[in-house]
Amino acid sequence: MVKIRLRRVGAPKKPSYRIVVAESTKARNGAFISIIGHYDPLTNPETVEIDKEAAIAWLGKGAQPTDTVRRLLVNAGIMNKVKATKGD
Repeated sequence: MVKIRLRRVGAPKKPSYRIVVAESTKARNGAFISIIGHYDPLTNPETVEIDKEAAIAWLGKGAQPTDTVRRLLVNAGIMNKVKATKGD
């Protein structure tokens, strides 16, 4: 199963994350298929950059987001677009 999840990068105690598409059996920081964005929780407000077209394409192909990534996608308005296209 393909998942959209966070991959930790950054210095110790200063995390930053890449939003990646990866096989669910791979390690958190292991092999991945594609990078579709990044997330920095330490800024105020938190910084989120997501390639909307790539995210919609992967969700359309059946990729499942983790809970945290789902929250980020909802806040970015991407999940609403996916639901709208599935409703047609």
